[in-house]
Amino acid sequence: MRALTDMWTMTKRSLRHTTRSLDTIITVVLTPIALLLLFVYVFGDALGAQTGSIEYVDFITPGLIVMSVGSGIAYAALRLSMDLQKGIIGRFRTMPVAPSSVLSGQAMSSTLSNMFSSALVLGVAFLVGFRPVGDVVAWLWFIGLLALFTLATTWMAMFFGLLAKSPEGAGGFAYILLLLVFLSPSFVPTETMSPWLQGFAENQPITAIVETMRSLLTQGTPGDYAGAALAWSLGILVVFYALSLSIYRRREPAVAAG
Repeated sequence: MRALTDMWTMTKRSLRHTTRSLDTIITVVLTPIALLLLFVYVFGDALGAQTGSIEYVDFITPGLIVMSVGSGIAYAALRLSMDLQKGIIGRFRTMPVAPSSVLSGQAMSSTLSNMFSSALVLGVAFLVGFRPVGDVVAWLWFIGLLALFTLATTWMAMFFGLLAKSPEGAGGFAYILLLLVFLSPSFVPTETMSPWLQGFAENQPITAIVETMRSLLTQGTPGDYAGAALAWSLGILVVFYALSLSIYRRREPAVAAG
């Protein structure tokens, strides 16, 4: 119970920092919304012809939600790196708090804030014509997959935040994640891509996530990629959770001494 209480205390601290950071709000919330409006109203007619019977706003909304998560987790890595550089983590080590709560609080804060920003993107999508057909069960599966993917990539952010030599470099990994979003069927079907790129796009993790989310919302079923989406999300979570804790434990003496 003490560990849970300490984790929630760290979560609230991180959430306060997020809500007070204007640049975080602009990047995490406003940028995906601006991209949604851009693709719907500027590129929608040209690209919508390639999506078949699915309305273009229905087609791109899952990909933009994943993009908002990719943008948001970069700030989790940045904040963790800043706390390390400023010695705040070292001061936490001298206080009577559960050691696991420092990273877990950052991860929980990032997950909650990114789920909120995803909900905002989804709300704007409804305003511009997004009309999902999924039932309550499909929506529950969608929310569960989104939460799992967000938590998994947040622990990836923790890993890079611990490795980074500077706060500026901590969030650089997010560009790779955002590149994978563009190299997936988030904005156009993979069938329209070059053959060599199509092979990569169909077998990378973001494709499985986006396709499963799209199938849940537009067809009401998990689709053919559901197993791969769960496997990728769970695999990323387990691997980067273990790596982050391992690096954190090795850095504890040096951080505490600082």
